[in-house]
Amino acid sequence: MGSIVTRIFWAADSTVQTNDITTYPQTGIGQVFSLYTRDGVTVSNHAKNGRSTKSFMDEGRLAVIDEQIGEGDFLFIQFGHNDEKSEDPTRYTEPFTTFMENLETYINVARKHNANPVLITPLERRCFVDAKHLGMGAHSDYVAAMKQTAEKNQVPLVDLYSMSRSELKKAGEPDSRKWYMYFDEKLYKNYPEGKKDNTHLRYEGAVFYAGLIAKGLRELGGIYNDLLLDETKVNE
Repeated sequence: MGSIVTRIFWAADSTVQTNDITTYPQTGIGQVFSLYTRDGVTVSNHAKNGRSTKSFMDEGRLAVIDEQIGEGDFLFIQFGHNDEKSEDPTRYTEPFTTFMENLETYINVARKHNANPVLITPLERRCFVDAKHLGMGAHSDYVAAMKQTAEKNQVPLVDLYSMSRSELKKAGEPDSRKWYMYFDEKLYKNYPEGKKDNTHLRYEGAVFYAGLIAKGLRELGGIYNDLLLDETKVNE
């Protein structure tokens, strides 16, 4: 008789997606999250570059999750970066109306299968205004809307946005470059010298921010903490 497998399904954007050699060394949070999970937990990462709550659904990606997710599984819902693109009607959602409505659709997909939805606020960009001070960024309304949705629907929330802003402020502009696809030198042939990508992550950043999500799950406790490695055994 085999052991029971718990699955984490992830609906999200490029900050979470699993990358291949064509986007190397870009790395998504969902790509490395299994570093933090216990035996018997698998990650089914459906995150895709450039998607919003709207375009993810319109392309049938939520429908695929709907077909596969089951009782006791988890649906991690992490959007915001592309919902805010007002210039693109295929992706844009208004934070306090369509964005919240879409999030509720994702929540309902999980709940109808007796799975467990978790809302995760969007990762902050490296929006520094100088070497030490982080700017306002563009996520704030979407973070507030997600928090309202979590409260209204009694869904647990991991506030990656606030945690990532705190860590970016502590690191400062120069020292935070190592987490993102921001290159000071021509380290990789596919990336021009001085490329400044303040949104997408490289391996170090994906592992670091995945750890913040794990921290948020530990703080939720119960079944959410049970997804994770026993931290007392991490260094054994």
